Amino acid sequence: MDKIGLFFNMALEPPSTLTNYLTALQAEGRISFTRAEAIAALGLTEAAFLKAAARLQKRKLLLNPRQGFYVVVPPQYLSWEAPPPSWYIDALMRHEGRLYYVGLLKAAELHGATHHAVMEFQVVTDRQLPKIRAGRSWITFHFRKDLKTVRDGVIERKTDTGTMKVSSPELTALDLLRYIHVAGGIDAVATIIADLGGKIDGAKLAAMAAHFDRACAQRLGYLLDRLGHGDRAQALHSQLSATQPAPWVALEPVKRGAGASAPKPVERNERWRVSVQRHPEVDE
Repeated sequence: MDKIGLFFNMALEPPSTLTNYLTALQAEGRISFTRAEAIAALGLTEAAFLKAAARLQKRKLLLNPRQGFYVVVPPQYLSWEAPPPSWYIDALMRHEGRLYYVGLLKAAELHGATHHAVMEFQVVTDRQLPKIRAGRSWITFHFRKDLKTVRDGVIERKTDTGTMKVSSPELTALDLLRYIHVAGGIDAVATIIADLGGKIDGAKLAAMAAHFDRACAQRLGYLLDRLGHGDRAQALHSQLSATQPAPWVALEPVKRGAGASAPKPVERNERWRVSVQRHPEVDE
């Protein structure tokens, strides 16, 4: 007999209501479940389950971030209308059947780069998915088709309800340059790299950079040098130098729809072949 069944037997109360089911689920240390699991445990019809779930959702006791997937809202998070996404992101992505990792600004925060308040819980996955409203915050998804190629840069991190997959410092840094516009622009990225650089392993960074556009590696190498972490970029530079000279790239990629003209660069960095229109401003 599973723990939920044992809970109901001990309470001498049949698993007949969804509210009882949520209580038992939390007693087991779980925070999420699927519609199929609840229907099987409660012996309800699908229509009866959906009606009961709708009542609890209206009372903000239950969150339904994806069809067929539900999250219990514990009392301490009622005012937020949802528990932290870290509590259920792994279960959600298993439900979706997708590879994923928590990345970008959220991963940087988890690695100790906390200059900016992170308003979105950013996830990289191998399918284009719409963002999710999770109480007062959002879960946003960023697409990478070849997610398996960077699996060596994904680590597991403990959460209050289990574990979740998170990008390593090396993968996080490269992603910040790849998705620079959703990361907040070059100033925000430079501020994060200033904090994150000391945690980067140079050899791991060079190996991971092989799975990114060369321009990302050039920009990151330049920032690491400029922000006092040049030793972490040496293996990356050696790797880039082993092949034909890289094309020149602008430190700040031109946004789509922007005019073709660019300001005269204030620096042309020969080491990384990076053209700098302006030096990034780093928050202290």
